[in-house]
Amino acid sequence: MVRVEEAGDGGQGEHERRGGGVHYLVPGAAAGLAGRELPNTMSFEWTDMSYLEVIAGDTAMMLFGFAVVMVFLVLAAQYESWSLPLAVILVVPMCLLSAIIGVKIANMDVNIFTRIGFVVLVGLASKNAILIVEFAKLNLDAGMDLRTATLHAVRDRLRPILMTSLAFGLGVLPLALAHGAGAGAQRAIGTGVFGGMIAGTLLGIFFVPLLFVFMQRVFGRIRHEKLEEI
Repeated sequence: MVRVEEAGDGGQGEHERRGGGVHYLVPGAAAGLAGRELPNTMSFEWTDMSYLEVIAGDTAMMLFGFAVVMVFLVLAAQYESWSLPLAVILVVPMCLLSAIIGVKIANMDVNIFTRIGFVVLVGLASKNAILIVEFAKLNLDAGMDLRTATLHAVRDRLRPILMTSLAFGLGVLPLALAHGAGAGAQRAIGTGVFGGMIAGTLLGIFFVPLLFVFMQRVFGRIRHEKLEEI
């Protein structure tokens, strides 16, 4: 007599009349289903956040790559070296990975607002690395050996790095916990930046000195070999 079937809710939508036809605007989550199930006489359009992401395309990731390149070039010009900026820039992927993990733990997706937070993380991660690398370079110029110069730089800059990172992380925490109107965009930015900043700082304290020592030894060996050839 009765057949029961379970079916998911297609979500809410809006319809409007254009040119004698009815156009149904579906949310991004239902667009894939609509593309497979709707007949040829019907069509669908992107709307809301999905529409903005389609229009933006990969612009955010292009900006992220451009920001990394600009930071590297500015540091290379400032220190007149290619090795020191590498020790700084290589920390950025750690912050990016930490931000993605934080977003996934919060059961959120990587949208255009999260990608804007990635661009912010480039400057924040570089700032902490610059503090260690710059003081280590000054110690080297003062006559210390590589290991001692790096350890002194980490010890002297540890408290400023932790203070500034925790202050910024707690500053974006209200965004990550936002509710109400516009909370989606605020949580997308705040969660990514908070996760990337906290985890990236803890990892950077250990990996930046290692990267600095590694780069100095590799490029120092290359310079030494070139001098011997001359």
